Amino acid sequence: MSEFEKLMQQKAAALRYDPEKNGAPVIVASGMGYMAEKITETAMKAGVPVYEDDSLASLLTQLKLGKEIPEELFQAIVEIYVYFLGFTGESKSKDKKEEKSEK
Repeated sequence: MSEFEKLMQQKAAALRYDPEKNGAPVIVASGMGYMAEKITETAMKAGVPVYEDDSLASLLTQLKLGKEIPEELFQAIVEIYVYFLGFTGESKSKDKKEEKSEK
């Protein structure tokens, strides 16, 4: 498979969740190929966590921008949010343990 073909298979979607405005996360960007690559690069540069799941990305890129994700995808999205919350929490607790052991 050529590099171009690999690039064209990439898919990405960006979500935003504001509980005061929306009942569910909203798709704020999505794309395939070069656009997917740029969405991912932009997120990483901005310090936004990136989660890779080809199946979920395929589903999300089929939805309209600005729309809340459908209820059928809630569980998958919640698992991603929990993953990132746990990742951040573990990272912070390890840092605190290391600080205490140094004292």
